Amino acid sequence: MISFLSDLILILHFAYVLFCVGGEMIILVSPILRLVYGERKVPPFLFRVFRLIGNRTLRVVHLIAVGIVGLEGAIGVLCPLTIWEYTLRRAAGQRVEEEIPLISRIIRSILFYDFPPWVFTVLYVGFALLVLVTFFLIPPRVKAAPPKILEKNP
Repeated sequence: MISFLSDLILILHFAYVLFCVGGEMIILVSPILRLVYGERKVPPFLFRVFRLIGNRTLRVVHLIAVGIVGLEGAIGVLCPLTIWEYTLRRAAGQRVEEEIPLISRIIRSILFYDFPPWVFTVLYVGFALLVLVTFFLIPPRVKAAPPKILEKNP
């Protein structure tokens, strides 16, 4: 059971990173796609993506999520999800880097790299600043006015 919890935390960690990095990639690409497709010829899938990117609540949650990582990097704190996963793996009798399921090893190879700590600090703080700048350069939409109903001319 403890091993399962550590795998669950790892998957949650991966989802968090995917939300932060993937969300920013979509936010940065959406204006380019708007230029390519224009406002009227947007395929239905992209229309949904544009609406999602414009969602103020989602963008604020994204900004906060990345800001937390940037703040942790700036003050030199290890991510709590990493600490919890390591602790649970040790409690399960697993070596943190070995003796874990294949999927967990794959996810860990995507998430964790062997670089000096200062590299992660620069990456986390730089990415947080990028997201902050993006929030203002590609702002979320303000609540739109209700659509006007076209009336037929008599």
